[in-house]
Amino acid sequence: MTLRTRWETEDFDDMCWHDVSVHGFRFVEFDESCGTAELIFDIDYILEWINEPEGFRFVVAQSTLQFHEVFGLKFSLDYVQCSAGMCAFTLSKIEREEVVYPNGFVRFKWNLEINWPMGNIEFESTGFSQWTVGEPITQTGQSLEPSQRNIC
Repeated sequence: MTLRTRWETEDFDDMCWHDVSVHGFRFVEFDESCGTAELIFDIDYILEWINEPEGFRFVVAQSTLQFHEVFGLKFSLDYVQCSAGMCAFTLSKIEREEVVYPNGFVRFKWNLEINWPMGNIEFESTGFSQWTVGEPITQTGQSLEPSQRNIC
């Protein structure tokens, strides 16, 4: 079986980010004239959920998720309310809504719902690209161990 290693905005409906761990994020390629930037997430993407009689196994690969021309960022993450120790946060899902401006310009409003700890990330963007940066690993856990991850 050959697993995909690259996705674009057009693939959104075929993708799932449930229980995907986010280890970091950063901004690059600032465009001061438009007030936008590229928003990059370092994630452990679950390529496949394998349901076996003894439980689930997962095919996981370290990946980069990059949103293009981001603006209007709202970020909320609360490790205090649930008394959580510091760890990667995990996504519940990613939703999008198309926004059409009066001049005909189309963007998406993105909502990244965080399920551990509690939180949410919202912004507008023209789309995304995602690609694997590590080899897929089949394991019982949904997140990679530090020794399995490349430093990005």
